[in-house]
Amino acid sequence: MALRRLLGWSDGELMRSDAKPCSRLMRQTAGIFTVGGALGFWVLCRLHYGPRITIPRSLRWAACGAVSVSSTSALLVRLFSPECEPQNIAAYDKRK
Repeated sequence: MALRRLLGWSDGELMRSDAKPCSRLMRQTAGIFTVGGALGFWVLCRLHYGPRITIPRSLRWAACGAVSVSSTSALLVRLFSPECEPQNIAAYDKRK
């Protein structure tokens, strides 16, 4: 699923064996961006509604921000990271 090969950014070689596997990289990136997305959308909600803000509304915005930003960042990692090229996934990601 990596776009690096289609864009000509990939040389097709295996990465070093001590690098992070794609699944762990995606999970960590999504976890970090979940917090950032929630905080960012909470701030946008506060700016948009001002004094009319309610707790359920701000929590709904924060939840939507967390889901959208984390899933988008995980998808971008999957598409553009060298660890997520097919040969590296086949060699280093452990299937459970």
